[in-house]
Amino acid sequence: MTTEPAAALAESEALDLLHHGQIEIEGRLVDASNTTLRAEITLDGLTRRCVYKPVRGERPLWDFPDGTLAGREVSAFLVSQATGWDLVPPTILRDGPLGVGALQLWIDEPADAESMIGFVPAYDVPHGWLPVANARDEDGDAYALAHKDDPGLARLAVFDAVINNADRKGGHVLYPATGSIHGVDHGVSFHVENKLRTVLWGWTGKSLTPEATEVLQSLSAALEARLGETLEEHLTLSEVQHLRLRVRRLLRAGRFPKPPQDWPAIPWPPV
Repeated sequence: MTTEPAAALAESEALDLLHHGQIEIEGRLVDASNTTLRAEITLDGLTRRCVYKPVRGERPLWDFPDGTLAGREVSAFLVSQATGWDLVPPTILRDGPLGVGALQLWIDEPADAESMIGFVPAYDVPHGWLPVANARDEDGDAYALAHKDDPGLARLAVFDAVINNADRKGGHVLYPATGSIHGVDHGVSFHVENKLRTVLWGWTGKSLTPEATEVLQSLSAALEARLGETLEEHLTLSEVQHLRLRVRRLLRAGRFPKPPQDWPAIPWPPV
C-alpha cells in the first residue's frame, strides 16, 4: 500500500476513491468550529488522506438551515468543477463512520509554501501586492491586510462572489506543490442574502478579465441545464436561483464586486 501526493491523482480517480474507498479516521482538526476529521481512505491498494465533515457534527447557525453545510461544501466543488479552474479539491457527499457528511481530498502543502495573503507593514506593502484593510498591532504599529495580485487568487475572488462565500479567510487558501491554488471550507456559502465576506478585496471595482467573463458566461449556461439540476440536490430552489442571479449580475457589471455595506466585509480572524 502506497501513499502518493494527492496532486498525482486525476480528478476522476480522486472522485472514484472518495466514493468507494474505505475510510479510517486519524483524528480531529481541533481548530475547526464544526466537527472536522482527518482520515485515510483506501481503494485497491491506493491510499490518500481526506477531510471528513459529518452532518451530525455541524453546529447550528442562526442564518443557515441546520444540517446543510456538507451539501454546501459539495455544491462549491460542483461550481468549481464547472468553471474549469480547479479551485476546490474533489468533494462528495457520502456515508461514513459518523454518518453522512462531506468528504474532500486532503491537499498537502510543501513545508516552504508561502502564503499570498497576510499582514504586512503598512509602509512596506510588497511590490505586486494589493492592500485590503488597515490594522495596528498591540504596540500601535501600523499594518495592512494585503494579498498578492495573482491570477489564481483573482479567479478565487470571482468564484467566491459567485457562491456568496461568507468566510474566505487567508487560512482557507492552500498552496500545493503543483503551483495551483485551492480554496477550502465553503460550508457557509450560497445564502440568498449578500453575505460575501473575504480577504480578497484587492480588485474591488476593477474590470473582470476576459477569461473570467468567458467562464461566467459558460457557468450561466450550465446553471440553466444539468448543473442547476444537480445543485438542487444540495441547495434550495431559491438558493440555486440566487446563484444564477449573482452570475448574471457579475456579467452585467463586468467588474469585481464591492464590499457589502450591511455586513462585515472581512472575516475574523482574517488569516
